[in-house]
Amino acid sequence: MLKYLIAVTGSTAVPAVLLGLLCAWIVPAYKRRGTLTICVSAVAATLAALVYTILRNTTKVIDRSGGASMWNVRVFALSAFALIIFYVFSPLAARRKSGGAARALALAAAGVLTLTQTFYAMAQVMMNISKFNLGGEGMLSTAFITRIIGLILGLAIAVVILTAMIQVALRMKPGTVLALLWAVLFVNAFQQVSSALGTLYSKRYISGHGLFQFIKFTTNHSDLFTYVIMAVAFAIPVVLWARSFNVREPYRNPAEHRKIKAKWRSIRRWSTALVCAFVLVVLCLTWFTAIDNRVIELSPVEECEIRDGACYVAMTQVDDGHLHRFAYTTENGVEIRFIIIKKPNSSSYGVGLDACDICGETGYFERGGQVVCKLCDVVMNINTIGFKGGCNPIVVPWSIEEGFIALPIEGLVEYESEFK
Repeated sequence: MLKYLIAVTGSTAVPAVLLGLLCAWIVPAYKRRGTLTICVSAVAATLAALVYTILRNTTKVIDRSGGASMWNVRVFALSAFALIIFYVFSPLAARRKSGGAARALALAAAGVLTLTQTFYAMAQVMMNISKFNLGGEGMLSTAFITRIIGLILGLAIAVVILTAMIQVALRMKPGTVLALLWAVLFVNAFQQVSSALGTLYSKRYISGHGLFQFIKFTTNHSDLFTYVIMAVAFAIPVVLWARSFNVREPYRNPAEHRKIKAKWRSIRRWSTALVCAFVLVVLCLTWFTAIDNRVIELSPVEECEIRDGACYVAMTQVDDGHLHRFAYTTENGVEIRFIIIKKPNSSSYGVGLDACDICGETGYFERGGQVVCKLCDVVMNINTIGFKGGCNPIVVPWSIEEGFIALPIEGLVEYESEFK
């Protein structure tokens, strides 16, 4: 659960802040046209993220080895262009005597920013959903339900941030909201520049020691950008909280006075909700992450007999129904690990590498009688181990010979690169 809660919260918190401030600035300035622009952009981005996820997982249109990153660079280029337009024309659009062209360009730029930020967030959410990988465990299994809970809680935090941000920012002056929006957009763009440069650097389109150090620092401190953005946005509920205890709005009768009090009570509640959501985001990025990243020690490698060009494991050694790990060390000193487990209520065995095509050679461990991927925490259906697909162990050739499970060494060495 924590893995998906952390992943979804980390990818949606900043876009929620940005979209909340964008809505709070656009809707009062453009009324229905602004609301329509925001809604259309958000829906289009969600559909684009869905198509992107499907193509990435089912086709070669978006190459998992690096193409996805280049797609992010293209989206960032569009976002950067819209950001420049927004910086230039949003101050002009705020003026009463501004021309229609300036207002239209500012609104169009805001729509594109809404599109790109929603796409970034929803693409990450959908990619996390695609990694659920039931593995035959069933939608009513504990593992699947806890993953769903984690994802829903992460989305709920984002919705609270978005809604509360709109509610409290609408109570502030448009000029103040625009200034805060500018600051948040700048910090977010700085992070995206670093990400885009990192992709271009890895593709060797650009180079340089100083550039490498910059990319390294920003990558290792990516959460810092989230904290800075939340610190900027945190000013809004703090200011409104302070103002709510010193209200000097004029009123003509007790009814108007009660209405003013009710308004500021609502503001305090939304401000409190926003602060609580920010606290949850910080907890997800710090304490919850530390809990989730606790090192899981894989069981030790057991001995197997190597002869006649194969690794031999006695069937009596692995007939207890538990996960057993073995290894073969190549001439290059690479330890190729493989696992064997006897399938429940069966005389057959699940045999495969201690690695998968999706998560690499992080390995598997046994938890409560289940085989779990160490990296993504997906529970394997033991009966499907030995078959291709999803997060299952990479399939290798094997056979049973006179009470031994034999794995040809040439079939193991074929995957030497997986363990480097």
